[in-house]
Amino acid sequence: MTTAADITPTVREEPYRGPLLDVRDLHVEFKTRDGVAKAVNGVSYQVAAGETLAVLGESGSGKSVTAQAIMGILDMPPARIPQGQILYRGHDMLTMGREERRRIRGRKIAMIFQDALSSLNPVMTVGFQLGEMFRAHRGASRSEAKAKAIELMDRVRIPAAKDRVGDYPHQFSGGMRQRIMIAMALALEPDLIIADEPTTALDVTVQAQVMDLLAELQAEYHMGLILITHDLGVVADVADKIAVMYAGRIVETAPVHELYAKPAHPYTRGLLDSIPRLDQKGQELYAIKGLPPNLLRIPPGCAFNPRCPRAQEICRQEVPRLFDVTAPDGTPAPGRGSACFYWKETLDDA
Repeated sequence: MTTAADITPTVREEPYRGPLLDVRDLHVEFKTRDGVAKAVNGVSYQVAAGETLAVLGESGSGKSVTAQAIMGILDMPPARIPQGQILYRGHDMLTMGREERRRIRGRKIAMIFQDALSSLNPVMTVGFQLGEMFRAHRGASRSEAKAKAIELMDRVRIPAAKDRVGDYPHQFSGGMRQRIMIAMALALEPDLIIADEPTTALDVTVQAQVMDLLAELQAEYHMGLILITHDLGVVADVADKIAVMYAGRIVETAPVHELYAKPAHPYTRGLLDSIPRLDQKGQELYAIKGLPPNLLRIPPGCAFNPRCPRAQEICRQEVPRLFDVTAPDGTPAPGRGSACFYWKETLDDA
């Protein structure tokens, strides 16, 4: 006998076609004894599968706090997220329950922290810590987890992985510890990796090796990558696009090569001028005057105005929105934006 269930058409869910991660108007505050520190003030950006976004800025600009909010690892309180959305494949993680978000963290979105030595447990072997991902998320046995740990260590090119799986973090060099952190992030083959200053305290040669490894693994797994750094030299050959942050806001966005060639914000111009160059041997290095603002007392208007050589009265009164940057002939420049009232003049000076 035919039932209603037999004739009910099968409804197929349409495949998700939006960005992998979509951060919209994110705000993060910290309540302190001296007042409320506004660490993130309306950050918005997107990352697609296989794409690398570099987030640049000085210490205190809100880069890492944004990443911690995405991962859901902020201490709340004192932190608070008064508004905004963090959409992973179209689903807002800020409205998810704890268990639902936990299933995304590590499995779908993973993070590489900047200080590998303090991020790894000093009293547990690296093999145990790598294997824990498989035991916790996939129910692997101890022997299966160890085999997976060795496989991961081989994958990130740690020599003699089988012999070193029982070593402790202090027995590895800084570069090798960072490779272990990368292996840990890769363990469950996530869709997105957030790398927070992954080359801090490493020498230039090791920095290049770590960045090459990240780029190779990203291409292999077709992951999205958010690379947080204050070093413009690190991202030049790796990133697809750049978001520059200052005082908790994004002040410029651009495809990587366009930003290096023609910055459209005075702060970005200052960061680029601060990079040591071979043709300036013996000359004094450029430095942006002044210090980043106190997040408890962000200046009115554009937060960069006290340090900006181009600041006018409007900069001290109004907060500039992220203007669409256009080419000299007025045609749109895809992916380019600048939170500066004088972006055209800055672009002309580049």
